[in-house]
Amino acid sequence: MRRMNAVLVVAMVAALVQTPAPSGPARAAEPATGGGAAAADGGDFAEWIKGVYEEGLSRGISKATLDAALDGVAPLRRVVELDRRQPEFTQTFRQYIEARVSAWRVEAGRDRLRRHEGMLREIGARYGVQPRFIVALWGIETNFGNNTGGFPVIQALATLAYDGRRSAYFRRELFNALEIIDAGHVAAGEMKGSWAGAMGQNQFMPSSFLTFAVDHDGDGRRDIWGTLADVFASTANYLSRVGWRGDQTWGREVTLPPGFAEEALPSLMPADPPSGCRALRSLSVEKTLPEWAALGVRRADGGTLPARELAASLVVPEGPDGPAFLVYDNFRATLKWNCSVLFAASVGILADRLRGL
Repeated sequence: MRRMNAVLVVAMVAALVQTPAPSGPARAAEPATGGGAAAADGGDFAEWIKGVYEEGLSRGISKATLDAALDGVAPLRRVVELDRRQPEFTQTFRQYIEARVSAWRVEAGRDRLRRHEGMLREIGARYGVQPRFIVALWGIETNFGNNTGGFPVIQALATLAYDGRRSAYFRRELFNALEIIDAGHVAAGEMKGSWAGAMGQNQFMPSSFLTFAVDHDGDGRRDIWGTLADVFASTANYLSRVGWRGDQTWGREVTLPPGFAEEALPSLMPADPPSGCRALRSLSVEKTLPEWAALGVRRADGGTLPARELAASLVVPEGPDGPAFLVYDNFRATLKWNCSVLFAASVGILADRLRGL
């Protein structure tokens, strides 16, 4: 019976433990569209680009921008290979966290917090987001701006839009990227990012850029590539607008009472809907910290949970035999950035380490 219940829980949470997709905030909830699997170098790509050019003109994008961005664009086979061959996730939760919350990253993050303290404090106060979380996201996404991706974004998006597997989504992102160039935020040749089109030091997809990016320094450009004020403010604006609470943290690791996994845990893990961010949908069961305490849940060190009437949901990334966490609304906000329990937990844990917790 114990084995059967454990398998049930593992099956329910397995869908939540996903490798974070390398394509910017809010990316994981985008469903695949189209059933094709056309090779990016097949068919008439040049004719397809002509269609993009004509549609761009009809959308009001300038001829100068379209010429600069689309002239000579060709499919990138490497982009198709990476899209097809995303590695299966094989790390345990602890291995994943140790790789992203390394001693180097903690020390580098503390250095950035000190170095940019004034700017981060001002931006954090404006948007209601604690600076340590801004820095944690910056560190995990691009190693504090040191690894933003070297793919030409227009070429990568055009490749994926033409490829057919998720063409509708990437075609929209391609026009969003052209709009960003046309508005003067970045030159076509300088719009670099990941193979999937995530851009800048906070890895925004073009749609996220248009919705959340901020010109914090007032120079007329939302520069998430090279202006830290814009990078930090854009990150904080994103979190604020998806529900971040400045008076709360993200969650905490906890211990479960003996037998809890077999007796109570399965009933607290509702079945996932067939689409959308399943990790978010599966946090539908909420109890206050005192209610969790009454069920025997304790701090990781065995101490009593805080008495604050704060709603929390239980997350067990590896099932009943692995670590357990009570998470709050800010964890949900991080899942809207990237729908992965492991990613959201790594951001929270790194933010805690930056604070010395």
